[in-house]
Amino acid sequence: MEVRTRRRRSHHGALRPPDRPRRAAARVRQASRRGPHPQHGARAEGPRRGVSRAAGSNRQVEAADLPRQVGIDVGGTKAQGIALDPDGNVLATAQRPTPRGADSLSLLVDTLIELADELGECGSFGVGVPGLVTREGVLRAAPNLDGVADFEIARLLGERRGSVAFVDNDATCATVAEWQLGAARDCDNMILVTLGTGIGGGLVANGAVQRGMNGFAGEFGHMVVDPDGPRCPCGRRGCWERYASGSGLAMLAREAATGQRLHDVVRHAGGDPQAVRGEHVQAAARDGDPEALAVIDDFARWVALGLSNLTNAFDPEMFVLGGGLASGADLYLEPIVRWYGELLYQPHLRPMPRVEFAEWGPLAGAVGAALLPTLR
Repeated sequence: MEVRTRRRRSHHGALRPPDRPRRAAARVRQASRRGPHPQHGARAEGPRRGVSRAAGSNRQVEAADLPRQVGIDVGGTKAQGIALDPDGNVLATAQRPTPRGADSLSLLVDTLIELADELGECGSFGVGVPGLVTREGVLRAAPNLDGVADFEIARLLGERRGSVAFVDNDATCATVAEWQLGAARDCDNMILVTLGTGIGGGLVANGAVQRGMNGFAGEFGHMVVDPDGPRCPCGRRGCWERYASGSGLAMLAREAATGQRLHDVVRHAGGDPQAVRGEHVQAAARDGDPEALAVIDDFARWVALGLSNLTNAFDPEMFVLGGGLASGADLYLEPIVRWYGELLYQPHLRPMPRVEFAEWGPLAGAVGAALLPTLR
């Protein structure tokens, strides 16, 4: 297979060389676990304590003076904001609770503007939101936001703040982050799959993010893998996310528990098989419980089935797995790759696509949102 080297654009539009060292995104995650940076954010390989030196000069530049890209990821409970410098280093982070109830959409616009202003002076900025987002930045439907129906969020943000707002699906934003600055930064053809409560995703083909005609591409979780399977909240049966998400792992665990398996897990869940959750199975699997490991293997098979179907459709070089279940990478990666190799069509005719877990973790959506203005 021919491997092409692509010169990417930096955040301020200039081309950067293809052999630029990979960002140490894991350091951002480690810093976030230790606590906030003195400048209110974590940093990838960047200047210490928010100080840089201007090129060709001994003059020190404070982080507040650096040009920045601002991105915000809207979740069901919080909106996560981030500011990046032109090299992709994190200058600052900030959070606000996601508004709920009456007037929540109007309050959401206020919240996003407050976050953008707090994160520093910027021109255009990006926002990632859950749900179906058109190419024009209209949120047609959202599972975790109250009262959404054709919400013109990009227009309202732009009018209220006086600058251009770029709005896209949150999983698409995470795809951009991993493609430009994360696990897939050397790939022209990659797919991100987010394994959380449900499944989302995004696609890069031939060096460009693919949004589809309406902007709705990447809803991989609603790919049907069993037409006679359990009912999905979307109204159909047997969607991939009913088996291969966090809720899918819990369903598989409860089925095993009610089938007189997972005895130790049920005991830790208070003796009620219906109370068994995915984290109970993960904990037991790490302790070597063979019945819990069997459930993990079954879950991995469902994940691999979806990946093999996506491979048939898009022929990627790489899959990046993100979302909340990425915290269990040590449990899932080996069985996912093993099952994927067994389910892949004509594996002897192509290099097997790589399968890796995401590098940016919970910051991926905000990082990708910050990069949206550079892609349009």
